[in-house]
Amino acid sequence: MEKFGKSQPVRRIEDHRFLTGHGRYVDDIAPSEAKHAFFFRSPVAHAHITDLDVQEAQAAEGVHLVVTIDDLIAAGVDTDLKGELAVNRDGSHGTQVVRPLLAQNTVRHVGEAIVMIVADTLDQARDAAELMTFDYDDLDVNLALDADGPLVHQALANNQAFDFGLGREEETQSAFETAAHVVSLEVENNRIHTNSMEPRGCFAEWENDRLHVSFSGQGVWQLKRRLISMLRLDESQVRVTNPDVGGGFGMKAMTYPEYYLIAYAAMQLGQPVRWVSERTEAMLSDNGGRDLTTFAEMAFDKDYRITGYRVTTKSNLGAYNSQFGQLIQTNLFSKVLTGPYDIQAAYQRVYGYYTNTQPVDAYRGAGRPEAIYVIERILDRAARDLGVDPWEIRRRNFIRPDQFPYKTVAGDFYDVGDFHSVLDHALRASDAGNFEKRRAGSRSAGKLRGLGICYYIESILGDPSETAKIVFTEDGRAEIFVGTQSNGQGHETVYAVFLSDQTGIPLDKITVIQGDSDLIKTGGGTGGSRSVTVQNAATLATVDRIVAGFTAYLSEKSGVDAGDIVFDHETFRVGQTNLTPTLLEVAEMARQDGRQDLLAVQERITLEQRSFPNGAHVAEVEIDPETGRVSVERYTIVDDFGNLINPLLVEGQVHGGVAQGLGQAISEQVVFDETGQLLSATFMDYAMPRAKDMPLMTFETQPVPTTTNIMGMKGCGEAGTVGSKAAIANAVQDALWERGVSKVDMPFTPFRVWHMLDAAQQLKD
Repeated sequence: MEKFGKSQPVRRIEDHRFLTGHGRYVDDIAPSEAKHAFFFRSPVAHAHITDLDVQEAQAAEGVHLVVTIDDLIAAGVDTDLKGELAVNRDGSHGTQVVRPLLAQNTVRHVGEAIVMIVADTLDQARDAAELMTFDYDDLDVNLALDADGPLVHQALANNQAFDFGLGREEETQSAFETAAHVVSLEVENNRIHTNSMEPRGCFAEWENDRLHVSFSGQGVWQLKRRLISMLRLDESQVRVTNPDVGGGFGMKAMTYPEYYLIAYAAMQLGQPVRWVSERTEAMLSDNGGRDLTTFAEMAFDKDYRITGYRVTTKSNLGAYNSQFGQLIQTNLFSKVLTGPYDIQAAYQRVYGYYTNTQPVDAYRGAGRPEAIYVIERILDRAARDLGVDPWEIRRRNFIRPDQFPYKTVAGDFYDVGDFHSVLDHALRASDAGNFEKRRAGSRSAGKLRGLGICYYIESILGDPSETAKIVFTEDGRAEIFVGTQSNGQGHETVYAVFLSDQTGIPLDKITVIQGDSDLIKTGGGTGGSRSVTVQNAATLATVDRIVAGFTAYLSEKSGVDAGDIVFDHETFRVGQTNLTPTLLEVAEMARQDGRQDLLAVQERITLEQRSFPNGAHVAEVEIDPETGRVSVERYTIVDDFGNLINPLLVEGQVHGGVAQGLGQAISEQVVFDETGQLLSATFMDYAMPRAKDMPLMTFETQPVPTTTNIMGMKGCGEAGTVGSKAAIANAVQDALWERGVSKVDMPFTPFRVWHMLDAAQQLKD
């Protein structure tokens, strides 16, 4: 079997089963006898429930269970799905509102679950819902990012959930008072649907006084902890699993009411119960992403160096605090508040507001794409207003290599970086020197052409601790149990290749096992681009322990001093003997000698610091002024991900991230009418990017290995999204600037772009 070294482009092991239809997702593995659940959801955005009669539904054919909030309360279930809270400027916590598992007295967004019906078939459950009586009195709807207006929660004084501040407020104000130049810009970040290929779903089983919940998610332990708490169970009574997961993107990182309700139904019936969301149902009930408006201000000295930076953000939380909703545009935004630039006088203020829409939470990048979008948009605007080359204004303000490790105003440490070198690489790779020739060619064809730059930096987030367990099996194989969860990133390949590289175990004799709380007791799940760096660090620690144990065993068995036994990542060399056993061979020797203690080894590590991937994205767009259509013609990426394990998978991750950033920039937008009805609830109304919308991408890397982990690796999973939006937006702004359009906001749909051009022309006329 070939020995794979570092940075080898190994094709994904798991792709064969996915591409041949052999993936095993929740809907594939749910027990055939499982009952089907249907959720009756609110048809209105805000109303007081005056009558809810479910008696006829309970008596309908095939129906086994009908559940309302009153049933849950009577059963002693903790019905309040709480979210994490931001810390206000005054040190208090943000507002914690009650988020019931099923609507209680009031519905607060279209799609909020009111009743769960469980029947033999989905059609029977859906038909039973038609027999219920549901009456309500409409309440005023609030969609504004403002404290005033109709109250979303009657128990509150207003709709403001938090008032967050971070940075050096007085120093920042002083910088603006003494600045040679001040530039400001309001930046909108449109709401999106995540639209994972596999919608959310789960099934639950209750057998022998034990609960098993399998769901499409990004890790099992968080849901396990909350199931124990909310359903009043012991830890030993709960098992949670993730099978194959068809996309997560942050939206599946948190728990949702349906998972607890399906578990409750299985416990009540003593039979398995299943639920998989339909696409429109997902658009109504999945957490949304982004949805914020930021007013950014930047102060410069006479040499165009940034002396102050201030952002004021209004963030939409939706009707409730989702699990991490309050943290996304506050704590996580702040991680890269000042980007790759040397800015110490900076201040971030964020107001969070409740609206009558579904909750908003993490979406690929979770706060970091939003922060980079703001700083790269205003820096680009500053270059225009001040007459400075956009490449040069970035160079003047980069953190220099000799300034690392660099402590940001938010208190984070950037350990390494060479931003100047990476940007120069991007300048060459994008052929920016010949851009004006390409622009002239577009003009001759009646088109507008623009070039946009974004230099991003992003912070690896999530739990810094992780566990790995390696088990040697009787059939001569090795199993590695991991605490993360693949959602399509290729973890089965990455982890197996890495273990093979470190141990010499043939790749075809390694099995990666994930997503089962019974098999590995702790884990951080997947999110924040943490998986490869943290999980492989745990693997290294586990391998070290195995090698140490095997060395001691070989020493005892052979009579050779342990100091004379060497492992070269493929075989042991035992002193002056001719013994050169592999790891698998030593494992079999230990098995024959009854040394079971050597055959299953587990280690848990904690990384003390985060790593900070960074890089440059350069986009070129062409716009048809007659129709407003924007096409991305060229796209160049130069990334610093430190050392790479598998460049092929890295490039795939970046391509996927760029596709999602391009989708938000060009076509995707969640739209509500004034009553809170979702107008973009199908793919007829919500424009996902298609293959023809994607440009061919030039992808290159320039690694600066991180010092925060022994492998020198930086996460890559979200970087494509972090860098792409601003690059495309700046390119659109560049193309439209000569036509008098001075402010552009996503999404750049044909109608919006045409309208911008038309409005600018009317001002000229």
